Amino acid sequence: MRGNLKIFTKFAGVLNFTFMGKHGKREEGMEIIFEDDWLIVVNKPSGLLSVATNKGGNKAGEVTAHSLLMEYMTEQQGRGRGRAMAGDNQGSGRIFIVHRLDRDTSGLVVFAKDEETKHALQDNWSEVVQERKYVAVLEGHIESEEGWIESWLYEHPKSLKVHAFELRQGDTPERPPRKDWQYASTHCRTIGHLTIGEDQYTKVEFELETGRKNQIRVHSQWIGHPIAGDRKYGAATNPFGRLALHAQTLSFIHPWTGQTVRFTSRLPRLFTRR
Repeated sequence: MRGNLKIFTKFAGVLNFTFMGKHGKREEGMEIIFEDDWLIVVNKPSGLLSVATNKGGNKAGEVTAHSLLMEYMTEQQGRGRGRAMAGDNQGSGRIFIVHRLDRDTSGLVVFAKDEETKHALQDNWSEVVQERKYVAVLEGHIESEEGWIESWLYEHPKSLKVHAFELRQGDTPERPPRKDWQYASTHCRTIGHLTIGEDQYTKVEFELETGRKNQIRVHSQWIGHPIAGDRKYGAATNPFGRLALHAQTLSFIHPWTGQTVRFTSRLPRLFTRR
């Protein structure tokens, strides 16, 4: 890929991808944490796009999680290790993204090896997903609390920024005040506190009941504690040099085995500092 060097390393039975950014800085690797005949689940690093978009958010030839896995699939099929799909050419390297994370969010992303599996998951995502947990480091000190954040979310069509609006008496998730508003519900739990320099931070576990665009980022800003490093949504500090949000846990019903599969990815080392 233009402007990037990719290093493929095999360790402990898990394939690890490391990529070099355009400034020559080695980025945290992307690792495959699960693979079977239908699915690949990866731990995506911050700074790596999930997939190329048509909205100008990526540069021509930029490495993405999707492009890395396409090359991986081509390599595996070329060695006779990949499953040939009906209608596909051996070595085609096809891979399909099931859901995505923001570029600056790290953590678990699911890919499918064929379109049927992709649609089996995407078309029933809210029904098959059992658990989605994120960990974020928020600005400010929040006492040990646990509860729910509920709001309407609206994405401005020009700025593409998402805004939160309070639910009014009588509002229900099925009947938004405006047709382009979406109901969003997030469970949150304080799990720790950090002091970095003179600044106080709170580590919070979020569990999504709904999966709206930028939901955790918007809800964090809405309660007055933006995610560290999230200038788009009000953060004043960036102690980690990245958005302090990580998709840590994901469980869902496997579309073909019918079993519930659960994956947990390690937190970035930066998030564990005290």
